[in-house]
Amino acid sequence: QVQLVESGGGLVQAGGSLRLSCAASGRTFTSYVMGWFRQAPGKEREFVARISESGDWRYYKDSVKGRFTISRDNAKNTVYLQMNSLKPEDTGVYYCAAGNRHSSSYSSYTYWGQGTQVTVSS
Repeated sequence: QVQLVESGGGLVQAGGSLRLSCAASGRTFTSYVMGWFRQAPGKEREFVARISESGDWRYYKDSVKGRFTISRDNAKNTVYLQMNSLKPEDTGVYYCAAGNRHSSSYSSYTYWGQGTQVTVSS
């Protein structure tokens, strides 16, 4: 069992930055691929980024490449999402998730946090 708690969301102007954190409970954090997803009002949840168990490789949604960086600190059981050059279309609830497959599909992730709101004003 893994419990995930996100933090770091907020309101920011376009072009600004935010760093999201996701703290995981349990002693098996290093066993999981970690992902970030987001959901805008009236839209389906979509993949944003994922990182391998060791942190050696990362994969991003095309529209956030070069602006977002996912990282993890396995000693702290925490995964991060650094978001720079934010755009209004980045607005949504951001969720972190843990899974056992290297996948961009939300159905591949077993554990989810409660989400944190990110709002980017124009």
